[in-house]
Amino acid sequence: MFDFNILDIIDIFMVAFILYQLYRLIRGTAAFSIFLGIFFVYLFWLVVKALNMELISAIIGQVIGVGVIALIIVFQQEIRRFLLAIGNRYMNRNRFTFDRYFPTGGVDQTTSQIVEEIVHAVESMAQSHTGALIAIGRTSLLDIYSEGGELLNSLVTDELLKTIFYKGSPLHDGAVLIQNGKIFAARCPLPSTDQTGLPSRFGMRHRAGIGLTEQTDALVIIVSEERGCISVADAGKVQEDVTPNELRQMLLTLKI
Repeated sequence: MFDFNILDIIDIFMVAFILYQLYRLIRGTAAFSIFLGIFFVYLFWLVVKALNMELISAIIGQVIGVGVIALIIVFQQEIRRFLLAIGNRYMNRNRFTFDRYFPTGGVDQTTSQIVEEIVHAVESMAQSHTGALIAIGRTSLLDIYSEGGELLNSLVTDELLKTIFYKGSPLHDGAVLIQNGKIFAARCPLPSTDQTGLPSRFGMRHRAGIGLTEQTDALVIIVSEERGCISVADAGKVQEDVTPNELRQMLLTLKI
């Protein structure tokens, strides 16, 4: 008989909660694949240990023995983001939000409404050669990339997007993050890609957009200030010269 008490139940729920939060943090990123690889290596070690396969068990055991250091090295960015996410839960209460001054009254927008607002804003900014960087979250949470930006938590509107990226606006530098059908934050710095084979015409907006899609499953819309063309970054790749209709079809497939 197992000695099972209330503390064991609490212990199981706490471990499950931590694992779920870890999953939310790394889902849609390369780190999730690495985590699965480590998990299967550990599972294999348990099997060979149970079968008393001493040689291979000893070898894998030595590898796992230094696994904590390896995990810190491999997941250093994810650990940093996890700590930032915890800190942001307490800091966000005191940060700027448009809801304080322009309450939305709890009005919800449909996906088609949000898509049309984004497409109209992007088309207008492309025609006026206004640079823009708009990241739209899928399953990956974009909260951690709001560090250094301004929280808005406002409805997605054509006019607000154009106002944010207007050259005279204090929010025009950086990216707009759209998450759960809302403009979550603006003026957000994004991680730049390390790819070396990108075309010379790609500036910092393109590199930042690609960088975010390498680390998350977000879709990023980039409007070139120099050429006035629309590009879409997804999974580390860029599709250039996207038409408004093509952009509309892409966005309609997302669960915004």
